[in-house]
Amino acid sequence: MWSAFVIYAAAALLLTTCRGGPTIPPSCPGVPDPLYEYKLIEGWAAVKVADGLTSPRGLVIDSAGRLLIVQVGKGISQHTVDINGCFTSSRFIISEPTLNHGIYFGIDGHTLYASSDSIVYRWSYDPETGDVSESFDKVVSGMAYNGHVTRTLIIPPNRPDLLVVAHGSNGNLDYASGDPATARAIVKVFNTSAVPTGGHNYAKDGWNAGYGLRNEVGLAFDGNNFLWGVENSADELNRTVNGVSTDIHEDNPAEELNFLGDVRIPNNQWYGYPTCFTIWSPSSDLNYSDTNSVRELGVGQQFVQAPNATFDDSNCTRKSIAPFLTFQAHAAPLDAKFDSLFMNLYVTLHGSWDRDPPVGYKLVAVPFHRGGPNGEYMPVAPPNSTQGYVDIFYPPSEGNCSSKTCARPVGLVFDNAARLYMSSDTSGEVFMLSGGQ
Repeated sequence: MWSAFVIYAAAALLLTTCRGGPTIPPSCPGVPDPLYEYKLIEGWAAVKVADGLTSPRGLVIDSAGRLLIVQVGKGISQHTVDINGCFTSSRFIISEPTLNHGIYFGIDGHTLYASSDSIVYRWSYDPETGDVSESFDKVVSGMAYNGHVTRTLIIPPNRPDLLVVAHGSNGNLDYASGDPATARAIVKVFNTSAVPTGGHNYAKDGWNAGYGLRNEVGLAFDGNNFLWGVENSADELNRTVNGVSTDIHEDNPAEELNFLGDVRIPNNQWYGYPTCFTIWSPSSDLNYSDTNSVRELGVGQQFVQAPNATFDDSNCTRKSIAPFLTFQAHAAPLDAKFDSLFMNLYVTLHGSWDRDPPVGYKLVAVPFHRGGPNGEYMPVAPPNSTQGYVDIFYPPSEGNCSSKTCARPVGLVFDNAARLYMSSDTSGEVFMLSGGQ
């Protein structure tokens, strides 16, 4: 415990003393200046590489260094880059308006996966020419058309024959998803070496990598090939204690960083949704008094909306898997990528729509270390910390942000030069960031 505390304190000191002043770095040649002002932590630089895209979301890099972008309602565009990371040519390689977020390359670089709300598709890809096959396979089908419709895709480096697919809830509070058989608010794994005609049925096939995950949009494997996810938690919650209902939505529940583990084996653990939520900001409104005591809850602990004799906060402690770290309520994490040393997890915070003042609209880094007895990777900060991440790319006035005044980061991908590309969907921009490696 002491060594972890020392590491955390040192990391916190380093990160908080490196914060830089306002900067609007130059754009690539022929690219307009950034639409909105932003700041960068000291030691980082950013260049705007693209403008005028149609809701750019997921990003991948092929083995030749080309950047592929999912543009919602249009398909997948491909961009060659020069030595500085700027685009030299662009084209659409897949015109498919139903594609909306997920994209990933097979480990060998010869297979491209992408998702709509209901289907995961697969194309053959030639990394030498950048061409894709005209034909495609349906790898997974039967997913819901409504609710949270992003279907994030990822492949474990140590099992290239497996595909992980995240599926969100069908609304803010999807009570039926407490049963994993509904195949919502869940992450599942499918074997791609043997795909039935029409694709694996999402609800019936594959195995679980965790359920009770409201909207696990960002997924990343650590250096041990264990899976982590960042989760968008619920909106507009009330807490009812002893018959008194209080609006707690401004600062609770927290967004989450969850450990999902080894996807090669089923993970049938429950992560709490739609019953157990996580505290970001403790308050007396969350405390629960019974005949014996007053239960005071802290950051990172889980709670129910209305504790009762059948199920209360203590049941969450016993039955639900709590997050390893929390993000501010309504910050909306959408992607997550580890650096090459697995010492930082970079997370895009898309930004709130239901909080006053707004939060998010930035890229943050979660410091990691190998802190477990068997060399496990874990966040440097403890689960009860609200200081477990640091701003990298952020607005000068976060509390005044909206989709019309600030960038809204979504997708992330590192290229072979350790440069980090980041999309902003509502502004139609892509940035390239460097530093911190």
